[in-house]
Amino acid sequence: MQNDSPPNQLNIELTEEVAEGAYANLAIITHSHAEFVIDFVNVMPGTPKSKVKSRIIFSPMHAKRFMKAMQENIGRYEAANGTIQDLEQVELPLHFGPTAQA
Repeated sequence: MQNDSPPNQLNIELTEEVAEGAYANLAIITHSHAEFVIDFVNVMPGTPKSKVKSRIIFSPMHAKRFMKAMQENIGRYEAANGTIQDLEQVELPLHFGPTAQA
């Protein structure tokens, strides 16, 4: 069997289900001495309960590498598209969105 892949190349498979992604507008980060856990949540306006859409568990080393990769990518994004406004600068009401009435 002949392998046409260059040496040290990693082949990564992306299933259709995973490729669709899951929207999240909240990340909850916890850690222990051995790992970082990031829960991605989609909080909907007017909904008192939300579910974790995805949980990612990193070793401390991989968490730091992920942070650096995010910083680099945000830097590239802002260089092309302008500064991303920080949430601390935006005042969102606790219960944003329309309210239902009967």
